[in-house]
Formats: sequence, structure tokens, C-alpha cells
Amino acid sequence: MKLKPLRAQVMVITGASSGIGLETAREAAKAGAKVVLAARNEDVLKEVVQDIKNQGGEAIYVVADVGVREDVERIARVARKVYEGFDTWINNAGVDMWGKAEDITEEDARRLFDTNFWGMVHGSLVALAHLKDRGGAIINVASVASDVPYPLQSFYVASKHALKGFTNSLRMEVMHDKLPVSISLIKPAAISTPLLLSARYYTEKQPWFPPPRYSPKEVTLAILKAATSRVRDIYVGGAAANMALFSRFAPRIADRFFARTMVKASQHDNPGQPRSGNMYEPMSEGVVSDNDAGKPRASLYTRLKVSPAARGLLALAAATLIGSVVMRRARS
Repeated sequence: MKLKPLRAQVMVITGASSGIGLETAREAAKAGAKVVLAARNEDVLKEVVQDIKNQGGEAIYVVADVGVREDVERIARVARKVYEGFDTWINNAGVDMWGKAEDITEEDARRLFDTNFWGMVHGSLVALAHLKDRGGAIINVASVASDVPYPLQSFYVASKHALKGFTNSLRMEVMHDKLPVSISLIKPAAISTPLLLSARYYTEKQPWFPPPRYSPKEVTLAILKAATSRVRDIYVGGAAANMALFSRFAPRIADRFFARTMVKASQHDNPGQPRSGNMYEPMSEGVVSDNDAGKPRASLYTRLKVSPAARGLLALAAATLIGSVVMRRARS
């Protein structure tokens, strides 16, 4: 099965009002894709769609809460009505919550799962029903927390572990049935998005991602790679790959290390007041990056993973360097 180039695609993106979803919508539209944007904040969606149109792109929006199956089905109906279907469905919507597991209410924990897990399940199954005959890609944006647990984020981590398990099992079922659908899991490290600004937290200090923080553009590169090539999963940021290896091959040491360091490292020095965040109601968004967190990093690891040309250049540079060393030694 060969996936279409971006210029020939209709792409559905949930969580498109800020951060990774917004960046992906803009870049996909620049590449020629028709984009169907979904989020809860209609005012922001209107602005984003108009901005894309002003830049020469094609876009529509659907106001939807991915935790509600009927809303997700409406996204698909609108895409079929306007564009006669879609080729790639990106499940990106998510919320975050910080605090000790014993302090978090069951209501909040269930709400987080409604978005982070059930929202992805709804999107995957609705998309699969359409793509099983047409062909295309389902891309679930998870986190390195799919592989690596952290303190103070127990329910967030649990939702991402659950998403990884669901995505991998669904892929096997699609493979068994020989369906023309690619299913990918994207696992970013800490990304400089407004996620922390909209997180619900129970801690006395504001939540904080310790460095390195990568640019949302790095995640977009991975997503667009998965939209055009069959990809099982991609870590975004070398830190994500390294942490996953550490946790997998030295789990006891990793447990002790994260227990000792992450509680302090994942809280800002500035005191804050526990807040509800955007779990139940959308917040003012429309921005890609958290500018207060400093300049985000690019990721050589991610660029090499998504670009054969970059890998070729690196191999050529390495071969040239090795050849140069060998020649010097031979002359001496």
C-alpha cells in the first residue's frame, strides 16, 4: 500500500486549535493538503481556518469534543460531505494533569481518559471504518510517557500507556485483515507547546518540563512522515529515545532516578494556585509554542528518522571523515 503525497490528501486533525495540532494543520496546508480541523474552541478554529485560506490553503473546521463519540462521527461526516472523504486522520487532542495520584479526584481522572484515551479510540475506529476501503493512515500522537512513567503524572502516563497498547493491537488486527491502512504512534519528548499553560494541577507549584524542550515543528515532521510513508512509531527528540531505552533496560535504576529527580524537576520555582485547566472547558488558544519556556530545540535525531536525505548526508559525512583519518594514517 502506498500513501498519497500531501498535496493529494484530505487530512483530519483533532486538537487543532493550538500546539502540535495547529502547527501540523498549517504545515500540511502549505504542502497542499486539504485540512479538516477539529477542537472545542470555535473562535480559534475560525481564525485558524481563515489564516490558512489567506495563505492560499484549503481548510474547514468542526467544533467537537473527541471524548464524545457522536462528535467524532460528525467530524467524519463533514469531511465526507465537503471533500468526499479523507486520507489521513490524526488523533492529537489531549489534556494534562499534575499531582499525586492520591490527591486527584476520580472525576478528573475519568475526564482525562475521556480525551486522551477514548478520544483516540473514537477517532481511530471512526477513521478505520472509512479508510478500510479507501486506504490511508491513522496517526495517534502519544508521548514518551507511553513507555516511560513519571511521578506527578500518573493518570496522564496511564492514558498514554493505554493508547500505546490500543494502537499496537489495532495495527495487528488491520494487518491480519490485510486492510490498506497504516497505523502509526508518535512519541514526543517534552515539547514547547501551551500544554502546561492549560494543564490542570494539584501541586503547590506550577508544572514544568525539564529540558530539553523541542519545537512543535519536530513533531509535525514526524506526523507528516507517517502520513506519507508507512511508519510503526517514531520518537520525537533524542531525549525520548534515550529515556525509553533507559527505562526498558534498567527499570529499577530508572525508577529510583525518576523518583529522586523528577518531582522537583517537573515543578517551576514560581508558586501557583491549583487550577482546573482546559479539561472541562476550552481555554484561549491559537498559539503553537509556549514562549515563556525559552527557545525550543530542533532534533537531529528526529530529522534523521524522517528524512532519508539527511541520513544519506550523515552517512556520507561519516564516510568522508573516516576516509580522511585512514588516509592521514596511511601517509604517516
